[in-house]
Amino acid sequence: MVKVYTTNSCPWCVKAKNYLRSENIEFEELNVQDDMNAREEMISKSKQMGVPVLDIDNNIIIGFDKTAILKALGK
Repeated sequence: MVKVYTTNSCPWCVKAKNYLRSENIEFEELNVQDDMNAREEMISKSKQMGVPVLDIDNNIIIGFDKTAILKALGK
């Protein structure tokens, strides 16, 4: 399960989502700008307020980091 925590105006969130799509990886997008429960979940997991935050099978990746994403996906 891949979750991507985003906001409406985050360019790095767009890059992360486009990258996942280009790799045919399904993900759930959680907009922490609009969804307070998702915001609390993201902060609890990452101890961060910034986005994007990716949760790939409980591997937390802060920011858009292709290497970390591939590693978490086992590629």
